[in-house]
Amino acid sequence: MSDWLDESYFEHLNGVDLYFEQVGNPGNSAVIYLHGGPGYNSFSFRDLIGEDLSRYQMVYLDQRGSGRSEELKQDTLLIDDLVEDLEAVRSFLGLETFSPLGHGFGAMIALEYGRRYPQHVEKIIVVSPWIHMPELALELLKSASEYTGKPFEDPRAEILKNLKEEEYPLVGAARVEQAFNLLNARDLLNHMQFKDVQSRMRLEFSDVEAQLLGSGEVQEAFVRAGLWEFEYPGFLVEQECPIFALVGQHDRTSYPDQVQWLEDLAGAEITVLDAGHYPWLDAPEDFVEALDRILLD
Repeated sequence: MSDWLDESYFEHLNGVDLYFEQVGNPGNSAVIYLHGGPGYNSFSFRDLIGEDLSRYQMVYLDQRGSGRSEELKQDTLLIDDLVEDLEAVRSFLGLETFSPLGHGFGAMIALEYGRRYPQHVEKIIVVSPWIHMPELALELLKSASEYTGKPFEDPRAEILKNLKEEEYPLVGAARVEQAFNLLNARDLLNHMQFKDVQSRMRLEFSDVEAQLLGSGEVQEAFVRAGLWEFEYPGFLVEQECPIFALVGQHDRTSYPDQVQWLEDLAGAEITVLDAGHYPWLDAPEDFVEALDRILLD
């Protein structure tokens, strides 16, 4: 086997064509990066921090319907689909074990994979995790209200009051809709996720270089499947794998509420960095040091 891996794949796995890259030292721990979004891609993570992770056997996966993978051909999309895609990639690469590294929305894929396939997981690492979507929707609404100076009104009580028998209360979706009516999604997420303008510009420059548009189809497919009502914390008590969370203290979409679930219900080890939603932008040395401590321990 070569002393260095640098391979790109476009393979038909689990019924779809998936793009992924395998880079680094084949003799060391394998890590599969799971991007957020949903519907983003893995390009910017490798572009901005990949060189510092080359001691590991890194796999950068563009998830179903995202980035350089095949366009989405289904109306709804579930985390189940992405978990089974991940298992197909693991099997294709012949990795007996690896550590899933999930960012943002990708954290739920990493966690659910570990719950279903603990025999293939060394450690679960989540970065700026999103695991309780109605709670995230509430934070979006609070921040939009605060930013615009408009009154904060949670639609939950009104929805429950008018709920018909056998209807499911779509509280999360209503909160998000209300938040984005107050402030457009791009400006709101920029306000909540970035420590400073410089970090945001670095990410945007990388995205321009990639020339990959975020997949609105993936986001819409997840929303049709009830994305904003999904609460993962209840599954955390079933975890057998060790969980480690890296979070930026300036990321209002994840810290502190989302990571608190991980600590309380799964005993996760939490590392808080002086960073935003993308800690490899604001604190690259601290981010790599934290990963080394987790993976090399």
